[in-house]
Formats: sequence, structure tokens, C-alpha cells
Amino acid sequence: HPEITDVLITGGDPLVMKTKNLRAHIEPLLELEQIRTIRIGSKALTFWPQRVVSDDDAQDLLDLFQEVQANGKHLALMAHYNHWQELETDIAREAVRRVRATGAVIRAQGPLLAHINDNADDWARLWQTQVELGIIPYYMFVERDTGARRYFEVPLAKAWEIYRDAMKQVSGIARTARGPSMSSHPGKVEIQGVTEINGEKVFALRFIQGRNHDWVQRPFFAKYNEEATWLNHLEPAFGEEKFFFEDELAEMESE
Repeated sequence: HPEITDVLITGGDPLVMKTKNLRAHIEPLLELEQIRTIRIGSKALTFWPQRVVSDDDAQDLLDLFQEVQANGKHLALMAHYNHWQELETDIAREAVRRVRATGAVIRAQGPLLAHINDNADDWARLWQTQVELGIIPYYMFVERDTGARRYFEVPLAKAWEIYRDAMKQVSGIARTARGPSMSSHPGKVEIQGVTEINGEKVFALRFIQGRNHDWVQRPFFAKYNEEATWLNHLEPAFGEEKFFFEDELAEMESE
């Protein structure tokens, strides 16, 4: 598959592996010319910063990160942060410094969680702190429709308000976080806003990623629903029976 240029290593959390095991997955990728970017999805910088600071193979892990860079590949550590307090300890900040010193880029993403970070001030402070530490804010996710979601879920309308109010508090270089974003079955859908068109109040939505690449960046609209918490709770606006992607998605699933 020479068309594949990016690889994401995720889980679970791949950084719970010893470096020698992670190396066995990563080093073969360095021999593939078409691979440009290797991503590692992990929350270790928050719950286990010792992984890159003081563990027995912490230096070996940092050496692996440098090896990726030395082979002309871009290494992105997709770090998960839920709250600015996760970045306040000395060891958490030292972990960030050590990873960045390898040439790897840290991009931060996290879910919007009721009872934890469902207010604009916490997100604004989180993004601003990340920028000050050299981390790139990347995504605000809507809580997935799985597990104990009912305790943590936030209505889409409120999620957008929180995102918008947080964005208003930070400078342009901290406005790189996309969201609120749902990693739904058809693709990754972003809530772009709430507006009124021809007297109808609607959600403005778009695909950031889609099962068909042609769906990406195409705007579409859903009826406003202040209680909806996920894409499948929404109905098409303007009297349409289906969203534009539904028939094609059904064809894909039938093949």
C-alpha cells in the first residue's frame, strides 16, 4: 500500500510497552520510503510522566524518538489532556521538555467531560498552558457514545458554546484546537456552530474525516436539538429526509 503515508500507533496506550517492544513496531516503518509521519497516541505524559523521565528505559524511549527524526520521519506524540492541572507538576513539565528535545512534536487532544472540564475557562487555561510549554492544541472531542457516557456527556449545543467561549479567551496561536468533534461511524464530524437560516435554527456541521474522502470539508445542517449529545441524535434540517452521506454509507456497508 504505497499510498499510506501516515501511521498511528494507539491502543489502549502503546507507551505501557517496554521500549524494546515499541521499537519492534516502529523501526520497520523507518525503512518504508512512503511513510512520512508516525503518530503515537498516549496519555502517559499525564498519568505516568516517569515513562520519559526516570523509568529504566526512559532514555531508550527518547533515543527511539530521536531515531525516527534522524530517519527523516515526523514523529507526533498525540498526548491526551483533560485538564490544565495535569500540566502543573514539575515532572509533567519535565516530561514535555524531554520529548520536545528529541524533535518530536506534541499535539494535545482531550474529551469534553461533564463534572471535569465542562466550562470555557478550564479549556482556555489548558490551551494557553499548552502553548506556553510548546504543545500544539489539536482537538476537543465530544464524549464518545460508549461506556459510562451518561455521567460525562455534554449536549452538543453546550459543547459548542464552551468551545466558542474558550476560543474567545485565547490568542491566535492557541486557536489550533478543532472541535467540538465527534469520532462517529460515518467519520469525524465537527460542530461549526449554531445559526438560523430562513427562520430555522440549525447546527452547522462538517466532516474533518470521512469514510469517503469526498465528504471532507463539506458543510451540512441538522435541526437544532438542545438535548442531542451525538450525531445519531440529530435530524437533517430544511425538511430533508436524510443527510447527504447516508445512502452512500449504506452502500458501503452492504458491500
